[in-house]
Amino acid sequence: MLKFSQIKILKLGGSAITNKTEIFSVRKDVLNRIAEEVAETNLNSLIIIHGGGSFGHPLAKQYKLYLGFKNQEQLAGFIKTRQAMTSLNKLVVDAFISKSVNVASIQPSSFIITKNGKITSINVEILKKLLKLGLIPILYGDVVVDKTKGFTILSGDQLSASLAVKFRAERVVLATDVDGIFTMDPKTNPEAELIPRINLNQLKKILKTKIKNESTIDVTGVMFGKLKEMIPVLKTGIKVFVVNAFKRGNIFKALTEREVEGTILEP
Repeated sequence: MLKFSQIKILKLGGSAITNKTEIFSVRKDVLNRIAEEVAETNLNSLIIIHGGGSFGHPLAKQYKLYLGFKNQEQLAGFIKTRQAMTSLNKLVVDAFISKSVNVASIQPSSFIITKNGKITSINVEILKKLLKLGLIPILYGDVVVDKTKGFTILSGDQLSASLAVKFRAERVVLATDVDGIFTMDPKTNPEAELIPRINLNQLKKILKTKIKNESTIDVTGVMFGKLKEMIPVLKTGIKVFVVNAFKRGNIFKALTEREVEGTILEP
């Protein structure tokens, strides 16, 4: 019988599965290879969440959906962003189905409500039922109803963290476009060094000093947001693995508890 404490959460970063330099452009080769790796694990105790990348982010930014409902013009952005994310989700689902992975797409806004951008209501019964049937739910960052703001952006990272805590997951795997957490931005500084392990107290200090611009570790915008969302996960006693989705075998290793290059965030 499936134990929900054995559930693993796989978050596919938008920067890993889409080409952020070209709107509505998916990295089909990366997506297909990730699907292959998941198929090889033979896991069904898994929930997959993906980000928006070049599908959701440009529209959400253009219409300032993160501010909530401010004017009627934003409704077009609300609709377009949802359509874009649905389109990306279909491409993701199709990739997994093509590798014979039994997946089921679920729209987060159908069972999640937020207040001031924070999840206040989340009905996980549908996910539990799918998992018991042997299906892998696939969810994504979405525009959701917000009690205070009208609507807001629910990021894939926030969703991953919330589900990890709800299910008391065994682990969270963040599949990104870099090898892990570095002392400096590895994309711009060749002297950047990978940090293999960071515990909860160290992470809190990094985030706190980053806000004050005093940190010796360069946690840039997107990564800063990811790490901040993982604080409740670590407090629950769940480990988080940050790995490079572009490197073959990393996702397979991280999901099957093998040694893998990356950064482990520990409670």
